[in-house]
Amino acid sequence: MKRIAVLGSGLVGGVMVRDLSSDPSLEVHVFDFSEQNLARVKDLPRVTVSKADLSSREAVSGAVADADAVVGAVPGRMGLAMLETVIAAGKPISDISFSPENPLSLHDSARSRGVTVIVDCGVSPGLSNVAVGRAASKLDRVDEAVIYVGGLPIERHWPFEYRSVFSPTDVIEEYTRPARMVVDGRVVVRPALSETELLDFEGVGTLEAFNTDGLRTLIDTVPARNMREKTLRYPGHVDRMRMLRETGFFDETPEKVGGVQVVPRQLTEKLLFRAWRRPENERELTVLRVVVTGTSGGRKLRHSYDLFDVTDPATGETSMARTTGFPCAIMARLLASGDYREPGVIPPEKFAPDDRVYDRLVRELEQRGVRFRETVEPLD
Repeated sequence: MKRIAVLGSGLVGGVMVRDLSSDPSLEVHVFDFSEQNLARVKDLPRVTVSKADLSSREAVSGAVADADAVVGAVPGRMGLAMLETVIAAGKPISDISFSPENPLSLHDSARSRGVTVIVDCGVSPGLSNVAVGRAASKLDRVDEAVIYVGGLPIERHWPFEYRSVFSPTDVIEEYTRPARMVVDGRVVVRPALSETELLDFEGVGTLEAFNTDGLRTLIDTVPARNMREKTLRYPGHVDRMRMLRETGFFDETPEKVGGVQVVPRQLTEKLLFRAWRRPENERELTVLRVVVTGTSGGRKLRHSYDLFDVTDPATGETSMARTTGFPCAIMARLLASGDYREPGVIPPEKFAPDDRVYDRLVRELEQRGVRFRETVEPLD
C-alpha cells in the first residue's frame, strides 16, 4: 500500500483527500494547521490527520518523511519554501500551491536529486497548460495560443453576478496585476481588465473575456508567436471592476478618514468578500477553452480544448475545486506508483505530449464527471 502525504486540506485540498481516500491501494496522511479543515476529512477511509504548521520547514520535512508521494496544497505564499523542503527530502510531489515565484527556479535542484516536481497542476494553470503543451507538440510552429477560463455562479445576481470560488484576495489580483503575454514573439505587459471581448459558450451563454496574468511557466516553455490568458465573467463585470480600480478602491496607500488611517483595498476586500460569498448549496460552474493555431506539415490547423463542469449535487464539491483538485490527485497517483518519474520541475505542458500520461489523465477526469475535449480542424 502506497502512502501519500497531503499538505493542506482546505477547499481544494479536501477534495483531493476525498478522491485519494477512495483508492483502496492508498494510505493518506493529511497535514494542516486548521483543525476545522482536518475535521472534515478525518473520518474518511484510510485517512489519518495531523495538525501541523506548514510554514515551518521542519514540519514539512517531518510530514513527508515516510511518504511515497506528496500533494501540495498550501497557500501560495508558502509554496516555494514547501517545494524546496520536499525536494530536499527527495520526495516526488504534485502541487497546486501556485506560488508567486517562478517554480522553474527549482528545476536544477530537483533534477540533481532525481526528484519529480509537478507544479501548477490544477485547471488554469494546469489543464490549460496541458492543452497548450499538447497542441504545441503536434505542431511545427505555434502561431497563437489563447486560454479562456472562469468560474461563475449558475444563477446571476445583481450587481456583480459573481461568487468567489477561490481566495477573494487572489480574485482582486486578477483585476490589478498587469498581464504578461507574448505578442509577435516578445513578452509584453498589458493592463489587467484590458482588451475585453465577448464569446459564446454552450450551456452558459455569452461571457466577456479580459487579460489576466495566468500564463506562468508557458512563457518560458512554449515558443508561441502569440500567447495570452483571459479570464471569463458575465458581461458588465469588467466595467464595474474597472470603475472600482480607477476610483482607488483597490489602492494600498492608506487614506485618512474621520481621523483613522484606512487602506482602501482592505476595506474593499471586506465588503466584496461579503457580497461574493457563495451561499451554501448555490451551484456554480467552471468553463475552460484553449485555442491553439499553427502549422503542421505545411497545413494550418486549429487545436481546441474545452472543459465544462458544475457543482457536484451529491457531494456539494464546487466545480472549481473539482477541476483544480482532480488533475493534481491523478498525477499524485502516477507518482506514488512510479508510473511517472521525470526528474526536475515539470509543469503540465511538459508531460502533456506523453500519450500514456495524457490519455490516463483525460480518462480519469471523465470517470470523475469532468469532460476535457480536444478537437482539431484544418484552417486551409
